[in-house]
Amino acid sequence: MTEQRTMGVEEEFLLVGEDGSPVAKAAEALEASGNVGRETGTGALEPEFMEEQLETATHPRSDLAGLAQEIRDGRARAQVAADRVGARAVALATSPIRFTGTTVSRLRYLQAREFFGITAREQLTSGCHVHVAVADDDEGVAVLDRVGPWLSVLTALSTNSPFWQGEDTSYASFRSQVWARWPTSGPTRPFGTPAEYHAAVDALVETGTILDQNMVYFDARLSPRYPTVEIRVADVCLDPDTATLLAALARGLVETSARAAAEGAPPPPSHPELLRTAAWRAGRSGLAGELVSPLTWRPAGAHDVVGQLVAHVRDALVDAGDLEAVTDLLGRLWSTGGGAAQQRAWFAESGDLHRVVERAVEVTHS
Repeated sequence: MTEQRTMGVEEEFLLVGEDGSPVAKAAEALEASGNVGRETGTGALEPEFMEEQLETATHPRSDLAGLAQEIRDGRARAQVAADRVGARAVALATSPIRFTGTTVSRLRYLQAREFFGITAREQLTSGCHVHVAVADDDEGVAVLDRVGPWLSVLTALSTNSPFWQGEDTSYASFRSQVWARWPTSGPTRPFGTPAEYHAAVDALVETGTILDQNMVYFDARLSPRYPTVEIRVADVCLDPDTATLLAALARGLVETSARAAAEGAPPPPSHPELLRTAAWRAGRSGLAGELVSPLTWRPAGAHDVVGQLVAHVRDALVDAGDLEAVTDLLGRLWSTGGGAAQQRAWFAESGDLHRVVERAVEVTHS
């Protein structure tokens, strides 16, 4: 087995009180636990846009088992911080219970709240971002130009936000709908070269519509901080095993795309309108209905489309020693139906969204 690319996972969590409602205690929790922000690679806790959230990050890892343990460790670390202020950290991509978000008191965030209005005020959503190492910007852009058709499948695997402001939205990932309000979110065209990519980012900043390059919220982008491709389409996953699965598949996608570029294979034809529609479809039904197949751009059962993704990255999974783990983790995911299905099942049993949050806390730290 050759040396494998490193991967890292960032997860965002809701902070909730005893009744399951979001509580604005991030700053208190960080101060009480001695965390004042994450330095590069430390894996410490960090605030997010809202005071009702905490973010964790793993170290870059090449071994999937080690990454899986770090994901669990990060969740435990978030709960230790939450315990200090009488709260709980829960892996829900949106709050099932009604909320009013509290913007973190940082100048940049307050400026965003003022300029973007309700889009910023309602941005209490929690995602899972996977970073995969690339050699340089040339390789990174080659990857970005090739992964797009498959990103909606990662969204479907992660769906974990069926409820919004006390109601069932009929979406498996309503987070993806809320996130899509940002002007720079979504799929991108092929860039071809790093110069074209950076020119596109600069042009967006120069419109005066976003504050800086950190507000370029492409579905996949070159990380502004690390030598990685950052894949940003997933809900925070209810089960830590699902986050591990996403990381393995994301690394497989990056490796498969980089190999194709190195062999001189052209990027697939890019149709941003189809990519956006496929992403919408994934957020609507998740694993419970049909998805748009990246091979045919026609509807197909979710199980079949996930199988197409695994087949697409199979060689990379084999070479990384991840195929058996991915097969096992997928089996577990299919057995539960994923986070959205579990939340709806819990609500059907109890009729109580507060109980849904309680159950979600248990699975978060399983």
